Amino acid sequence: MKIFNLQLMGPVLFLITISLSAQEVITGENIAVTNTESGKVRGYIHDGTYIYKGIPYAKAERFMAPTKADSWEGVRSSTMYGPVAPLMTPTTQVMDEPEFVFDHDWGYPNEDCLRINIWTPSIDDGKKRPVLFWIHGGGFTAGSSQELPSTDGENLSKKGDVVVVSINHRLNILGFLDLSAYGDKYKHSANNSIIDIVTALEWVKNNVENFGGDPDNLTIFGQSGGGAKVNTLMAMPKAKGLFHKAINQSGSFRTAMLEKNETQAITAEVISNLGLNENQVDSLQNIPFEILSAAGAKALKTIEEKMKADGKPVIGFGLNWGPSRDGEDLPYQLYSKEAFDLSKEVPLLVGTTKNEFSPFANMRFAKASEQQIMDHIKEQYKDKADAYLQAVKKAYPNDTDPKDLIDVDIMFRPGAVDQANEKSKLQDGAPVYMYLFTWQSPVWDGKYKSLHCMELPFVFDNIERGKNMTGGGPAAHALAEKVSNSWINFARTGNPNHEGIPEWPAYTPTNTATMHLDNTCIVKPQLDKDLFELVSNK
Repeated sequence: MKIFNLQLMGPVLFLITISLSAQEVITGENIAVTNTESGKVRGYIHDGTYIYKGIPYAKAERFMAPTKADSWEGVRSSTMYGPVAPLMTPTTQVMDEPEFVFDHDWGYPNEDCLRINIWTPSIDDGKKRPVLFWIHGGGFTAGSSQELPSTDGENLSKKGDVVVVSINHRLNILGFLDLSAYGDKYKHSANNSIIDIVTALEWVKNNVENFGGDPDNLTIFGQSGGGAKVNTLMAMPKAKGLFHKAINQSGSFRTAMLEKNETQAITAEVISNLGLNENQVDSLQNIPFEILSAAGAKALKTIEEKMKADGKPVIGFGLNWGPSRDGEDLPYQLYSKEAFDLSKEVPLLVGTTKNEFSPFANMRFAKASEQQIMDHIKEQYKDKADAYLQAVKKAYPNDTDPKDLIDVDIMFRPGAVDQANEKSKLQDGAPVYMYLFTWQSPVWDGKYKSLHCMELPFVFDNIERGKNMTGGGPAAHALAEKVSNSWINFARTGNPNHEGIPEWPAYTPTNTATMHLDNTCIVKPQLDKDLFELVSNK
């Protein structure tokens, strides 16, 4: 079938013939229709990629474990992202320049947010492709599958001939309020957010063949809070067997999960803040989210202060919602021997960016002189200032900007190194591959460097979609070719090597082999060990 387009160019009328197969976007009543266990869905085809958005993978009443999504008659149109989980603090204003860099899509909130998105090269060619299951960041309190343009799955799917999946799930107080003390029906409530992800993985196992995917070759990958969710799934018996490889990007946090006595204390404080008694717990299901969330934030602050008074560490950004060792769904601490043994056969790709949040934390020094930088280091490290300088220069000998001395990440990478060391020690365990993303972005005069999330446009081969963050250009595209192929090959085989990069050895505590991802990729041993030891003993 053909369509004709008449164009007048000067005095001559040209007749241009265009094939429908060349359409960049193909839509229609019978286009991209496939089956799911709940009913048929219809997506659309963009430049040869089949795209589905906002498919319900489950349903859940507030604080209840998820159950199967309702079935539907006919064909469900699935071309737009579904609702996102409500935020503890709704976004009403943003900082102009950083917002330009991240270019967020905040979506629309609704508690009915259990939705899945799929990108695939084909639905009917009989292939069984590797599946990459993306878990968004934002800690355990914010974020969504559509939040960053750099995590759109189309280019990765097309480049690797793989199926890319992303999800939304419950967050913050809705995903982690521990009501287990108030009845058996709430026994999963402390970790419902993570159970949502397990339910989505089960949905993929049961349905992905209808989208050209292989349920027996699935890789979970996530960044920041998404990486922490990857670690949580690796320590979760219910998730065992639902994924076969794992990638943790900037999400190896060393803090211990809360224990049941702590999560139940938070819940008791929430109930008290709302003026309820134990017999009125069920009424929490009907309280407006804004009121519930405010009571939760107040409770977290109260328990944080009590923990500090008792000498218990509260590390990072303060006490917040997240998974806990409930004895029901998460029986082990994430860095325990039992947790590592549970996922010992799962290959792991793990790493961080060079600078993470440091450029934000040190923004006041953006135009500081070398002397001001040195004075700051002396103030921070006192009699260890010289040792600090030596350790940073040992780790990054080619850095020349004085501000580079304070913009090195010391929050995220130590956890990644610890995780790589522990997992690679396991006898007969699957290999570990370590990376450090060191490429420096030129945007805004280069002051954001290798910021938290900077690797995402390269992983997803989305330099154009994420050019507010990367600046675009040939160098960025060339590195994206290398990085995305490593992620694709790891998902396909459990090994990130390919012809475009130097040999990437598996990591061991002896060789500490770390692939530095930059305009020139190079494998180096761990060079920041002295720095981490100094900082931890500060």
